[in-house]
Amino acid sequence: MHLLIAAAGSGRRMGAEGNKLLLPVAGRPVLAWTLEAALACPAIHWIGIVGQPVDAEAIAAIVAAAGPDRPVHWILGGDTRQESVCRGLAALPAEAAGVLIHDGARCLVEPALLERCAAAVNGGAAVIAATPVTDTIKQVDGAGTITGTPDRRGLWAAQTPQGFPVAQLRTAHATATAEGWSVTDDAALFERLGLPVQVLEAPPSNIKLTTRFDLTVAEAVLAGRR
Repeated sequence: MHLLIAAAGSGRRMGAEGNKLLLPVAGRPVLAWTLEAALACPAIHWIGIVGQPVDAEAIAAIVAAAGPDRPVHWILGGDTRQESVCRGLAALPAEAAGVLIHDGARCLVEPALLERCAAAVNGGAAVIAATPVTDTIKQVDGAGTITGTPDRRGLWAAQTPQGFPVAQLRTAHATATAEGWSVTDDAALFERLGLPVQVLEAPPSNIKLTTRFDLTVAEAVLAGRR
């Protein structure tokens, strides 16, 4: 299985001046923990890290410190996540049949979850990691007034990894570029094309680090694992 790690995130909501994946958590950069989990998954044989030029040197140091036992490649990203994934797909080896896309900011991902997603993609499926919504969700208009309460029994919070057959995902991205579609995750492209995507339930710890509080949570989770 081939893995693309989206690593071009900013740190605006954390109040950081640069890429949040380079911020320390439990004594190491966020991205170091993400890469460690990927390298601990036997199903992953090739890794591409998609980022911006300003972070290339720092990310190269993280990769070197990890001492990877399989290829880990740097890939120049685009202006948006969608464009970055598209560039990542173009950089995959010719033999790549399946690919996992994972947010570098989900540094608490467990190797077992990556393994499950890889197995599903190897079986021909498109999948995403997700968790059932436990909060009551409100629809709100522009004035801040509640307009509805959807039934949460059918709601899931989408996460990564997300996995797809490479040929199908490339076609989906090509269609998106031609049609001018803008989406926040790759599963949405499959949805627009009417292609099925399965949900694999992820553990509650598979959070995306977005705020300073998330860093505190990650510290606690990593301490518990040690």
